[in-house]
Amino acid sequence: MGLSRLAALHGVATSYSPSPDVTVSVPDDTVIAVLAALGVDAGTPEAVRRSLVATESRSRLLPPTVVVWAGEPLPPALTGLPPGSTVRVEPEPAAGGGAPETGTAGTGTTGGAVPRDPAAPAGWTQPPYGIHRLHVRTPDHHEATATLVVAPARVPQPPERTHGFLVQLYSLLSARSWGMGDLGDLADLAAWAGRTLGSGFVQVNPLHAAFPGRPTDPSPYRPSSRRFPDPVHLHVESIPEYGQLHDRAILDDLRQDAAALSEAVLNKGALIDRDAVWELKRQALELIAEVPLTPGRRAAYCDFLAEQGQGLEDHALWCALAEVHGPDWHSWPEPLRDPRSPATARARSRLLDRVDLHCRLAWLTATQLADAQRAAEDAGMEIGIVHDLAVGVHPAGADTWAQRDLFAHGMSVGAPPDAFNARGQDWGLPPWRPDALAATGYAAFRGLLRGLLAHAGALRIDHVMGLFRLWWVPEGRPPTDGTYVSYDAEAMLAVLVLEAHRAGAVVVGEDLGTVEPGVREALARRGVLGTSVLWFERDWDGDGRPLAPEKWRQDCLATATTHDLPSTAARLTGDHVTLRHRLGLLTRTLEEELTEDVTGTAEWLALLARLRMLPEGDGDEPAAVRAVHRFLAATPARMIGVWLPDTVGDRRPQNLPGTWDQYPNWRLPIADPEGHPVTLEEITASPRLHALVEVLRPQRSRTAPPGERPV
Repeated sequence: MGLSRLAALHGVATSYSPSPDVTVSVPDDTVIAVLAALGVDAGTPEAVRRSLVATESRSRLLPPTVVVWAGEPLPPALTGLPPGSTVRVEPEPAAGGGAPETGTAGTGTTGGAVPRDPAAPAGWTQPPYGIHRLHVRTPDHHEATATLVVAPARVPQPPERTHGFLVQLYSLLSARSWGMGDLGDLADLAAWAGRTLGSGFVQVNPLHAAFPGRPTDPSPYRPSSRRFPDPVHLHVESIPEYGQLHDRAILDDLRQDAAALSEAVLNKGALIDRDAVWELKRQALELIAEVPLTPGRRAAYCDFLAEQGQGLEDHALWCALAEVHGPDWHSWPEPLRDPRSPATARARSRLLDRVDLHCRLAWLTATQLADAQRAAEDAGMEIGIVHDLAVGVHPAGADTWAQRDLFAHGMSVGAPPDAFNARGQDWGLPPWRPDALAATGYAAFRGLLRGLLAHAGALRIDHVMGLFRLWWVPEGRPPTDGTYVSYDAEAMLAVLVLEAHRAGAVVVGEDLGTVEPGVREALARRGVLGTSVLWFERDWDGDGRPLAPEKWRQDCLATATTHDLPSTAARLTGDHVTLRHRLGLLTRTLEEELTEDVTGTAEWLALLARLRMLPEGDGDEPAAVRAVHRFLAATPARMIGVWLPDTVGDRRPQNLPGTWDQYPNWRLPIADPEGHPVTLEEITASPRLHALVEVLRPQRSRTAPPGERPV
């Protein structure tokens, strides 16, 4: 009982329910290990008693974070203070040293007076939206402080129902790419889709800074840092200083080598080689960095440095140290493992030129991210670029070094056993400590969101359930021996809503798989859209058959597939089952798997036929893909996402969960049904694409005068 009580006080679960009628107990060893990662000793019965006494004696007048939602009653943390208590609110300076956020809570963005809550303590006046310090003093002279988050009730919503494309940027090669898709290609895709198709958004994979190595981990969901983008995505020729180089011979040679990389991918069956691309771009960028910045460019760069502050300096220093000592900071000389040590300060001075280079690359990448969003907006896109936030970072990367005290070292995020994976999952990502986040006023989370939203029309949050709880797996143990650790979801959501409001950005949560009761409702209340994938939308509370379009939820991004799932063509043909069979991933016979898959697909095709969405009849694969998207258009979903490879009939998944070197995850270019890579130019000219998109805009005219969007 003592261990269970101690675990509950720290948000550590001692049991979980994979289904409503099943409860699984968590091994005591797991609970003890997780508590240890939170700085709580529970190794012996006596240690449990001591920790319980210490925890329960730390009664708080205030929780670490207090949330006030616009237009809603004050929280019990304020209304339940001892009678006669007084409060004082101290606005926290904005990032970069500017003025604090303005705008009155409870009145949207228009400001104005807010009626005083009769239960409010003395001294309380409604603060503006933002992050503040709350000070409380009781009549018996007890004092307490907490972080106060004052947030709008909801995140911004899409201005109108819209459709757009989902794409893994590296897979989108154009005729000018350096071996993989880049931010210039993204801007071109957005400008074309907005102007020609009336699309409202383009969603991309996480563009976070990758963990370097030989080879580099190609997964965009296991980055070195989520706070800063990766300069491998830069379009070199768009950098203004590129055109000011006088000796262009070396650059011309590099461009020829880059063209050879693209040629190998597009015409010779080679995989996308991120390391080879980065080696060429690195050499080019180092040459470009030698060109002096013009006064205006220098001023813009200095502004960027001031805005990013210590976070950017730490990230750039980690990059410079990794070049000298290798990417895993755990193997560096002991003094350099601490970002605040005197030895690290001396290394910073020695490596100043490299630190400045990495700072400049971050600035150049941020500039091109802004250019891509501007291109989308100029093309009339209602939302623009939808960026993706990975659930975590590499355990040896820049973020875990710079923010080491925020992470639960020796732990990994994953998923418990479920109907789809009896062994559970271990993603190899160290989790944030909820206690450390709260103690720092969620500063790291705020900075992360602000950086991602700076040049985004929307943000997709991978595994959005992680705002509420995460499955922690102790190092060296199987995922089945993990447990859930809870976070302050109210505070996390308030920070998310506040930052999205400041950026004017939509938020989409990836809420697929096992979702704790109440999570989807809490997200919907705050305006966070969910994710609905056609093949999973069934009447699970009824007969289990495909869910009719009118019964889908409105507040979601509706798609036919994702980066972790088969393409629509592969799903319709059963190719995804035979692929998994070839790789030895099936847990049943091929015949059993195919029978189940064919049955499920046939149910969907029968529904499409009954709804007269498949006039061409069975046997026409492109027509069936169009019918699937015609169905999505018939749902009330606010956003409809089209997997860009679906527009040309690509049958290969970009990522096949459960594989590592058995399948070329994250390294495939978009291809046609025969597996021949296609360029951005070929995709935009594809009759198959135009026929598919046409079903998503039945009310739009087919032609429009030059320079005007169809309406």
